[in-house]
Amino acid sequence: MKILVIGGGGREHAIIRKLKESPKVTEIYCAPGNGGISRDAVCVDIAATDIDGVVKFSKEKKMDLVFVAPDDPLAAGMVDALEENGIRAFGPRSNAAIIESSKVFSKNLMKRYHIPTANYEVFSDSGKALDYIRKNGQYPIVIKADGLALGKGVIIAADFKEAENAVKSIMEDKVFGASGNQIVVEEFIMGPEVSVLAFTDGKCVKPMVSSKDHKRALDNDKGLNTGGMGTVSPNPYYSEEIAKLCMDTIFLPTIQAMNAEGRMFKGCLYFGLMLTKDGPKVIEYNSRFGDPEAQVVLPRLKTDFVDILNAVIDGRLEEQPIEWSSDACACVVMASGGYPGKYAKGLEITGLDENGQVEGATVYHAGTSCKDGAFYTNGGRVLGVTALGKTLEKALRKAYEAVDKIHFEGAHFRHDIGK
Repeated sequence: MKILVIGGGGREHAIIRKLKESPKVTEIYCAPGNGGISRDAVCVDIAATDIDGVVKFSKEKKMDLVFVAPDDPLAAGMVDALEENGIRAFGPRSNAAIIESSKVFSKNLMKRYHIPTANYEVFSDSGKALDYIRKNGQYPIVIKADGLALGKGVIIAADFKEAENAVKSIMEDKVFGASGNQIVVEEFIMGPEVSVLAFTDGKCVKPMVSSKDHKRALDNDKGLNTGGMGTVSPNPYYSEEIAKLCMDTIFLPTIQAMNAEGRMFKGCLYFGLMLTKDGPKVIEYNSRFGDPEAQVVLPRLKTDFVDILNAVIDGRLEEQPIEWSSDACACVVMASGGYPGKYAKGLEITGLDENGQVEGATVYHAGTSCKDGAFYTNGGRVLGVTALGKTLEKALRKAYEAVDKIHFEGAHFRHDIGK
């Protein structure tokens, strides 16, 4: 099989590395890819959002499967366009990807179908939103931009002043563009967070092993929110009992709700959960593999990845067994100094071999370029340094030992992943 993967980050590198293990795969392409990915796939200079370009390339090269990994092209209808041109694609069509691309849609869906989530109100007028927040008077309070915002569209305000700044920056200053035309104002709920990715063909849902992301930039959950500074799998808070409860109250009801709305979801559905004192609740849905969750979940997958993708596309997931390793996995993200704010690019990375790897760990490249055999920083999150181990402690020790071998100016990472 010839497979094209859309995207150019750490998640896509993890997907490509897993696809490479399948004996069914002969060629892998990636659009646009990155420096590290270029060692595992043929990188093609087509933007991840260029639907026409991807369709044209897929037809010319006779791709057997296109894996659409990021949120933007899914929301814009890349899978729809590929399927309309007779090309097999993994990922939801745009009418189902709305579960991520509109927070307003997903919150209203949960309310309509009684799927547990935080209480909320929707606003398209900043004055009315602020009146509500003032009258409500409960802090902290959560303010979310409706649309996609690179994982940065959620602000937790500690008081009215912070809430006012958040509402104005999203709705009036349009820091996230049209994604801020509407906002969701949500009650603040507490408890351990869990990420559960699930394969679904729209009928059957098969959850993957659980993981835990670390969103804040600095140790002890301090600093700004990021796209994710590291992950561990399994999530230590996610028991078999909770998994069953989530299947009955969240996973299956979500698939059924989407079908009832005429929006069958096929692909990877991500459940961002919080284990509150009142039981598990949905914080958010994503319509694709999480990043950096994919980097700790996929290394634990023992079943041929291609078999699962085909079963999802063909609507026969029910009959496809999926096996997972009992090993734990840990990923430590090495980021550019200054991330998630301003940061420099083009700094040389040392300590990697010619394939961009380090002995004893797997290095997933998120924001790198490659020139004359050397790797350079080219993004906020640069590398996801990942290791498997019999226990979480062993996996973490191996990951951090590998981090110590890699250097670039201003490199910054959290020292407390999995703590």
